Amino acid sequence: MTSELQPASDWQDLLRIAQGSALTIERVRIPEKQLAIEGQFTLPELARLNLEDQVFVAAFVRSHGTIKVMEQTFGVSYPTIKARLNRISSQLEFVEINPSSSPTDVLQQLNSGEISASDAIRALEALK
Repeated sequence: MTSELQPASDWQDLLRIAQGSALTIERVRIPEKQLAIEGQFTLPELARLNLEDQVFVAAFVRSHGTIKVMEQTFGVSYPTIKARLNRISSQLEFVEINPSSSPTDVLQQLNSGEISASDAIRALEALK
């Protein structure tokens, strides 16, 4: 690969070759600034998703998180959209901004639909 900026498809090819293994970028070059930085950099979480999931996330953001719009855009049902969101979210590591302080708080968040069952399990395990 050259050090020039690569199209998105090249990144996807690279991710396919890695087969889920972590990638480390060792050189970043910004031609317009005549700047190159060497070190060890990892891809951001979203860049590690496959191309289809990146498109899905971008569509979700553009729809302002409206599942109804996502259903129309992709021509699939609510459960399909939710399942895909859950699958994608399980691949992303989240930083908890407002951690729950007790199991009761976690269960209330689950009950109100603020978090999924898998998020609730992780939150409860983190309280141990």
